Amino acid sequence: MKISIISGSHRNPSQSEKIGQYIETIFKNEFSDIDPFLYLLADNPLPLWDQSVWESDEKWIERLAPLKQQFSESDAFVIISPEWHGQVPSGLKNLFLLFNKFEFGHKPAFIVAVSSGSGGAYPVAELRMSSYKNNRLCYIPEHLIVRDVEKVFNEKEEDNDQRSDSYYKERLKWCLNILVGYGKALKTMRAETEIHHDKFGNGM
Repeated sequence: MKISIISGSHRNPSQSEKIGQYIETIFKNEFSDIDPFLYLLADNPLPLWDQSVWESDEKWIERLAPLKQQFSESDAFVIISPEWHGQVPSGLKNLFLLFNKFEFGHKPAFIVAVSSGSGGAYPVAELRMSSYKNNRLCYIPEHLIVRDVEKVFNEKEEDNDQRSDSYYKERLKWCLNILVGYGKALKTMRAETEIHHDKFGNGM
């Protein structure tokens, strides 16, 4: 099973990237049947959406082809979003405009929100509300909000708050197990169900 991990921060380096790398390592070391793909939006390499995306523009086709293949082959996703001014970063929202139901449709996704303080709830609400409609991405009920992120998931144990770090790591692995379960279940559903219909191309 292939799982794509999308780090939604434009910053380089970033705390979101740190979390993404940790999740990638967990999949590689503790899940024998998972092939993880980590994609970083650091430096915002994807240009802003424009109308020519829908017009088979050759430049867009060439630019997006490698990611389309990776996402199309993925059975599940981890979406990591920092909270910037109470919002999801613009580059991450732009990504959801550039890819569609053929990449994300009826595949489970696990949200990881990242906050340097005690926030992090707004990105979860925003992603669940406005990032799935036309691409049919299926957010699972569980999500993780990593608060005070500078104090957890660090390589040096002395840089971590031991109690918080232990809790987040245990909960994260539990959530990833659930994501894998959804990935297996929805893979069967996609194989047995008509999920793409010309008449109902967009969500309501």
